[in-house]
Amino acid sequence: MSKLNDNLKSIYKYSGYIAAFFLILVAGFILIGIASRIFGFYIRGLAEYSGYCMAASSFFALAYTFVEGGHIRITLFLEKIEGNKKKYLETWCLMIASFFSGYLAFYFIKMLIISYKFQERSEGADEILVWIPQTSVAIGSTVFFVCVLHQFILTILNKSNA
Repeated sequence: MSKLNDNLKSIYKYSGYIAAFFLILVAGFILIGIASRIFGFYIRGLAEYSGYCMAASSFFALAYTFVEGGHIRITLFLEKIEGNKKKYLETWCLMIASFFSGYLAFYFIKMLIISYKFQERSEGADEILVWIPQTSVAIGSTVFFVCVLHQFILTILNKSNA
């Protein structure tokens, strides 16, 4: 169980690195867009690509941010509760979060499969196959689901995430 725990934590950390990489790409696309306007040439699809990278960055960052305690949580409410009630409430919250994050991941994967099956293209100037940017969103949401479920299981087993 310890080896699995360590491997999952590594996945969450690398997910954060991937999110940072996509943020760097967003900055690069924006800077290229600004430079292209200054020098009078047009690069097709830059705005769309920066949007795709922003979505990828957001979803890859979810698991890392959750593990590091960066998400808005109900800790203000939980601090006022003591004893077993606190553990039960925290477990209930993680159970609900596991359900909704699993639901989200399921539908992003379903959306990805449908887009791939029908070879759907974006409506922007680039006309890229939509399943390409949707892949990062589906992977990021799945890693987030695994992260929340992992924390839920650790809470049930009464173990710390540290």
